Amino acid sequence: MLQTPSRKQKQIIIIVICSLICLILYLSCVPQSKSLDNTQTTQTKELFKNVDHLHIALKQAYEKIEDLEFKLSRFETTVSKRYPEVKFLNYLRRKRVLITGGAGFVGSHLVDRLMFEGHEVNFELIHHDIVNPLFIEVDEIYHLASPASPPHYMQNPVKTIKTNTVGTINMLGLARRVNAKILIASTSEIYGDPDIHPQPETYWGHVNPIGPRACYDEGKRVAETLTYAYAKQENMQVRVARIFNTFGPRMHMNDGRVVSNFILQALKGEVITVYGSGEQTRSFQYVSDLVDGLIALMNSNYSQPVNLGNPVEHTINEFATIIKELVDDRSKISHLAEVEDDPQRRRPDITRAKTYLNWEPKVPLNVGLQKTVDYFKKELQRFNYSRAKDIPEVRL
Repeated sequence: MLQTPSRKQKQIIIIVICSLICLILYLSCVPQSKSLDNTQTTQTKELFKNVDHLHIALKQAYEKIEDLEFKLSRFETTVSKRYPEVKFLNYLRRKRVLITGGAGFVGSHLVDRLMFEGHEVNFELIHHDIVNPLFIEVDEIYHLASPASPPHYMQNPVKTIKTNTVGTINMLGLARRVNAKILIASTSEIYGDPDIHPQPETYWGHVNPIGPRACYDEGKRVAETLTYAYAKQENMQVRVARIFNTFGPRMHMNDGRVVSNFILQALKGEVITVYGSGEQTRSFQYVSDLVDGLIALMNSNYSQPVNLGNPVEHTINEFATIIKELVDDRSKISHLAEVEDDPQRRRPDITRAKTYLNWEPKVPLNVGLQKTVDYFKKELQRFNYSRAKDIPEVRL
């Protein structure tokens, strides 16, 4: 990426140009004697004869320098800055923050936001398995590390359980050692296939403990249990966010969940596949709204679990139709066999978030989907998919 020249760089350029011009003028003014018989007097006379020419040349040089400065100033306005401005926080307000899963979908957006706000995010991109202890000095911990899509967490269920239990113990242990505030990213999956609708935080859930989704559902339930056990026993500051369906740029293309599946299938001109009848419901929030909620929860004095999700509910069939109309109206929708233990209804009660965090989603569904579609379209083109050149224009 091009960088804007600094003032010091411009000064160096101007000095070099002036030096070259003066050298050329001097050499042109001093006659090259062909014999040693030329006297100093003759050389002096010749030099004074060219004084007027020297003044004229210097004037032209200054005009060229002014023209160069003008062009550089125009160049500065056309070249975008490499880094956006970051808010300055003094040492009293600036936090040292650890984000586990900071390279993931939600974590990367959270890293961006905290860095823009002036905090010191532990961004060495530590390649570390949180199943093993970690020893660093921090003020706040956002514990997001865990696979979240069913195909990913079902691929290695034992590892998923260990990440959400042993990994959580390690992060809670770190928070206890350094006296840091910790936020645990829980999930709406702890409610299982709910028989209360919408789901408030007081609902205990309806989970199959031995089903294919149990490694994630029960892993997160144990993570919450561990969090509050540590809070009571060690007098720690803890926060728990129960995150509902979230979408946006930086989602993995092979994420395997509704939003990414439907968008990619529509962009590639494939059939949009719906599992089951499509009458099961979900609530979708844009990633920037979730990041707002996570930061608001961390900064609050509220320690009980809080739902972070969009209370606007859609059936999967409705959502497939929205994607179809947004991306390519020619796409067809087909239904496949229902997935085992797939929740039939999912919608958060966000009364707590509104009351204690003054938070609720702000980004309209179509606006968020437009940004997500644009992102996936670029990803398809970047990876040179065979159908990339045939991707239809996106429209609202």
